[in-house]
Amino acid sequence: MQEAVPVDLNDPQLFINRELSWLAFNERVLGDARDAALPAYERLKFFAITASNLDEFFMVRVAGLKQQLASGVAETAADGMLPADQLAAISERVHAAVDGMSRLWKEELLPKLASHGVAVLTRDKLTAEQKAAAKTFFTSSVFPALTPLAVDPGHPFPHLRNKSLNVAILLRREGPRRRRSMHEKSLAVVQVPSVLSRLAPVPSPAGTVLSVLPLEELIALGAAELFPGYAMEQSAAFRVTRNWDLNVDEEESADLLSTLQEELRRRDRGAAVRLELEAAASMELETALTGALKLGSMDVYRMQGPLQPSDLMALTELDPRPELRVEPFVPATPPVLRDEEPVMSHIAKRDILLHHPYESFDPVVRFLEEAAEDPNVLAIKQTLYRTSGDSPVARALTRAVENGKQVAVLVEIKARLDEANNIAWARRMEESGVHVVYGLIGLKTHCKVALVVRREGNGIRRYVHLGTGNYNPTTARVYTDLSLFTARQEIAEDVTALFNMLTGYSTAPQWKRLAVAPMGLHEKVLGLIQRETDKARKGEPSRIVAKMNSLVDPGVIRALYTASQAGVQIDLLVRGVCCLRPGVPGVSEHIRVTSVVDRFLEHSRVFAFGEGAQAEVWASSADWMPRNFVRRIETMFPVEDPLLRQRLLDEVLGVALRDNAKARRLQRDGTYAPVAQEGSPVRSQMVLLELARRIAESKPIESLIRHVAAPEIPAEPLRPPAAPVPSTS
Repeated sequence: MQEAVPVDLNDPQLFINRELSWLAFNERVLGDARDAALPAYERLKFFAITASNLDEFFMVRVAGLKQQLASGVAETAADGMLPADQLAAISERVHAAVDGMSRLWKEELLPKLASHGVAVLTRDKLTAEQKAAAKTFFTSSVFPALTPLAVDPGHPFPHLRNKSLNVAILLRREGPRRRRSMHEKSLAVVQVPSVLSRLAPVPSPAGTVLSVLPLEELIALGAAELFPGYAMEQSAAFRVTRNWDLNVDEEESADLLSTLQEELRRRDRGAAVRLELEAAASMELETALTGALKLGSMDVYRMQGPLQPSDLMALTELDPRPELRVEPFVPATPPVLRDEEPVMSHIAKRDILLHHPYESFDPVVRFLEEAAEDPNVLAIKQTLYRTSGDSPVARALTRAVENGKQVAVLVEIKARLDEANNIAWARRMEESGVHVVYGLIGLKTHCKVALVVRREGNGIRRYVHLGTGNYNPTTARVYTDLSLFTARQEIAEDVTALFNMLTGYSTAPQWKRLAVAPMGLHEKVLGLIQRETDKARKGEPSRIVAKMNSLVDPGVIRALYTASQAGVQIDLLVRGVCCLRPGVPGVSEHIRVTSVVDRFLEHSRVFAFGEGAQAEVWASSADWMPRNFVRRIETMFPVEDPLLRQRLLDEVLGVALRDNAKARRLQRDGTYAPVAQEGSPVRSQMVLLELARRIAESKPIESLIRHVAAPEIPAEPLRPPAAPVPSTS
């Protein structure tokens, strides 16, 4: 027998670049905007999400690479690319994506909306009646709110806020020549007021239900009123994206909250990292803007269609027609929680698992609200990473304090892009008497944990909620996540120790049931992978199925490669970034990577180690990324109830593995291809919605689960298609 040739698992070619993998994910999101089977406003939603995702990508990831480049600190990615290489590859990939978005808007979305009587107009497409009405609306309702900003030696280029929408205008002085400078073109900027509606109404001709003109188009149409004595040569909408990261030295800060608030005020002064520009703008205008913003040509992205398309979702508020949107659904409440009995009384009898958004988040809120009112509850402790603006969770905690209970809440005020919202909640809860802490220095508290301490008989009992998602009822309707309620003593003891560590002075304990980052979670994951590797080497059944948002950590990826080499059959359900390269002969031929992008954002993290009913199943707040293992407080918790464990294997993991409608399979070359349809089509999220409906109606679900039982992973090597399949297909 010929010996296998040793493979260096540190070889950069075995890793996919993180940034390019993320862009491939965003292209899959755009794929749903291309899906002609979806209603018009659902397609528009995915188009808007794609653009919003790019905003955050530039504000954080591209900004970070530019900072590395500017500082001279060239950190090499696992795939061997340096920051300059990555920025060049990102620019090429994003320019292609933006060109695709422009074509999609012009050739598909705009005509699709028009076919339903919805007209999103440009200033050159207005009828005489519409133009007259638009100018009247501009004069009465927009003009007074505008501030024209000249750009010349006496008026420096204005500092424009991050993601603000603006109109750049080139002007020429009218009238007799007085001096040469007055006959040269002058640059001016008009900021589009964010306090006004982005969509201005215009009269709708016969056959049109709704006609709107984007505000920047309206401003360009009426800009001559802002500059009397000047002729307008040209105008173009543009948008600036800035570095949005915060620079806070927690160890040197005496008051982290105040320091962070000050940094938030400075945030809009971050360096520009991207210029979005109306496609028709001249090179003269582009050069003027890039010079003022200190950007290069690779940082300019021209778009045919409205910049900041998320504002177009206002159309759904103006147009209530149900046929243009997806059918609404009502999350199910499990039968065990439908009666008037308190949630804690049910948890005392058995563990309870909820799968959001198919099952309602209301029991989580109810759990906290009942604890706030229960006279036997002594204390409530909770982490808050992101929550809604009008949070019933925060209100329940405040009510608990009013009822004399001890309430401690760890608010993560460094939650990226939610800092201001979390600071506001922290201040409000502090004022109401809640004991608010901000976690450990240098670490973000990302775990989702709530602990209720209740007096029962002659002792106390602790009730725990552990989640994979945030305590946010709004996102719980659009993110897939898990909630586990339990009163198991060892888990409750671990959660108590976790809160003591977060709020006081204590070293990390020997965890009994939980795995906690950065105090052993990485080692636990590696150990579980190693266990399956050892079993495979002994010829015993072995299996790994892992569902997460992102897979980036090189150590975990190398461990999975080693497991595959030993013969472990591995299925990875990775929605977003995946740096593992599947299908490499001698390395990863037993690994299959699948991504599902659909109506709901796949957000739950579930991991199964072992074969069949003997599998050990865990859920977690953490993806397999260095930041989650090293720079965050995270929890991974076992699901020990046999029925709940089987439910996760069959429902959350098994149904997703059968998806052949919305699933895409990662190929060896880093592209994604549609999963081949064998047998009847399975769209996993629709199957789970049907499951929720059957549960709500107390109908049997076994036949549906059997119909979508998880497939076996193919034993033969997984190979990419002969020609790469675009991930937007």
